[in-house]
Amino acid sequence: MAVQHQITIPLSGRDAEQQKLQYLLQTNEAELVAIVGRRRVGKTFLVKKVYSKELAFHITGIQDAAKEMQLQNFTEARNTFFPENSNLMMPKNWFQAFLQLKQLVGKTRRKKRVLFFDEFPWLSSGSNTFIKAFEHFWNTWAVDQNLVVVICGSSATWMISNIINHKGGLHNRVTQKIHLQPFTLQQTEQYFTARGINFPRESIVQIYMALGGIPYYLKDIQKGQSAVQAINTICFGKAAALYGEFDNLYKALFTNYQKHIEVIKMLAQKNKGLTRQEITGGTSMTTGGGLSFVLQELEASDFIQSYIPFGKKKRETLYRLTDEYSLFYLHFIAPNKHQPDYWLKKFNTQEVKIWSGFAFESLCIKHIDGIKQALGIAGVFTTQASFIKRKDDTGDGCQIDLLIDRADNAINICEMKYYGGLYTLTEAELKNLRQRKNVFQETTKTKKQLFITLITTQGLYSNAFSPLIDKQLDMNALFY
Repeated sequence: MAVQHQITIPLSGRDAEQQKLQYLLQTNEAELVAIVGRRRVGKTFLVKKVYSKELAFHITGIQDAAKEMQLQNFTEARNTFFPENSNLMMPKNWFQAFLQLKQLVGKTRRKKRVLFFDEFPWLSSGSNTFIKAFEHFWNTWAVDQNLVVVICGSSATWMISNIINHKGGLHNRVTQKIHLQPFTLQQTEQYFTARGINFPRESIVQIYMALGGIPYYLKDIQKGQSAVQAINTICFGKAAALYGEFDNLYKALFTNYQKHIEVIKMLAQKNKGLTRQEITGGTSMTTGGGLSFVLQELEASDFIQSYIPFGKKKRETLYRLTDEYSLFYLHFIAPNKHQPDYWLKKFNTQEVKIWSGFAFESLCIKHIDGIKQALGIAGVFTTQASFIKRKDDTGDGCQIDLLIDRADNAINICEMKYYGGLYTLTEAELKNLRQRKNVFQETTKTKKQLFITLITTQGLYSNAFSPLIDKQLDMNALFY
């Protein structure tokens, strides 16, 4: 008998994922769904909300638990969903556990049912037979039933290696893969609106730059708070919802998580990104497989992003910290977490303004699709990159954080500026933008048409220099 889960918070911002999951209830075959995504991104909530009426069994793995505790956990979940069979003995191993589940679920013959295994990697901890038992359960029974079997995991690399790219009996068995990513700005706006919170878009941008699009972080924001109040309440003081989140986040995701934090701290010091060689120079790791695995795990879990600067080779790949919360934590929360009113007092300081500039740049890069839409080039094939030229004997150096290289023989040179009002372009700044354009053209020898593109929060103040910018966008372009 399926247990009904009453979830009052509305599900918003996940339209595509909802449609995929609902579609699987209509197919004429069993479905094995693998959902990956970083911790706190809303995987569990999504599945429980979409499948609230079809959920026949649900278990969540326990972090770092031995096999015996995981089997006790299974028994408790079994008794919750099938209370009439609570007299059954606790299984001695996972083969017995799945045999019990097969017998219990098999007793109900009706519309498609859902079996949900949450934190799947944790369920396998302490047991080298769990995967084999699950593999046997799927291949010999579940695959022929009217079922949707959902497995979730916050450890993206574990899920990819052990499930999606499994070399054994689960090879090519996954019928649907969903990578649940943090909310975009548009989805964050939808989430607040669904909860009756009507923030102006600049406030949503401020909150996003500090917390990112993580639903678990956004859920504690209350109606009637300003963006500054919300950030202060959630992040500062011992009563703050995210007081101990940073260490718990990485510990829950990664084995030897101290190495991952070490890399994150290193990347937080350089907004433009670091090469592998620069990372090893500031950490205890070497350039070998250990670092490669850490970088792979961090990128698969949406904490960092790798990219090759324009005109550079693969060995010059840069790694950027793209997780907003981690960056905000290291800059402001970690040294001030015990001060309950810190953000209320400091949000308008020069230090915060400098951070806001870099955070807004990262926000724009992350929402490149909206920028392309606003530029009218959504249908044009493009690549995005940065450009770096150090000053040398050949001329001046420059750095461009975002280039949009277009197949229609043009390149947008993007400059991003965060400002709490209309941005005033000065003659000196216009000269600097043109100088960067010239250095880029002379260095790359490109024949493509170059457009200086300025992206600001509220738009440009109209003066003698503003018409000389090729294209102007404001933050609304990011809410695509």
